[in-house]
Amino acid sequence: MPLQNRVTPLGDLVAAPGRGLVYGNRGCLHDESGRIRRRYNGKRWIACRLEFRGWLRRPLLQPGRFTELFFLDEVTALAAGHRPCALCRRADYDRFVAIWHRLHPEDVGADAIDARLHTERVAPETRTLRRHRATFDDLPDGSFVLFDGAPCLVLGPQLLRWTTSGYSARRPRPARGHAVQITPPSLIEVLRAGWRPLVPLVHPSVSRS
Repeated sequence: MPLQNRVTPLGDLVAAPGRGLVYGNRGCLHDESGRIRRRYNGKRWIACRLEFRGWLRRPLLQPGRFTELFFLDEVTALAAGHRPCALCRRADYDRFVAIWHRLHPEDVGADAIDARLHTERVAPETRTLRRHRATFDDLPDGSFVLFDGAPCLVLGPQLLRWTTSGYSARRPRPARGHAVQITPPSLIEVLRAGWRPLVPLVHPSVSRS
């Protein structure tokens, strides 16, 4: 039985086979039986390498420990509001901070970054994940939008429908009009700056869909 720890671009946790290419956490979300009880626990939402220093994450979902989450790829993690881990992805984190400081020079340190990101991804009144308004022609590659009720990856002149196993159903990217943007605004700007992480940016299924 797959665990409910795969993360969609919408930030939802679903049960699906396979791990994806990026790992992360947003605190302890499960109870002693391993059932998911909350969407997040704290403001530190990070995306990590699948392997680091030979550390083994077994068994998963241990009582009182953080909930191990898995993402299809880096752009999925960004859409869900996660930023690079400062421990296992130090080089990525340092590049991320350099881009962030150009965007928000007043934000100093991980706590300030996480606090701003939290306001962009979570509505304080309802604690649900926020959506943003954008124009289709202004979104960089790697952004996610909600299109026909499904999360879709923006890639050149096309939109690719996201699934837990990869990308499918290519369709033309509208040349004009407004989009429901899923990826938080500051992370859109990170992508626009030419983000090239050490973890897989986009799942290889983009070349097969």
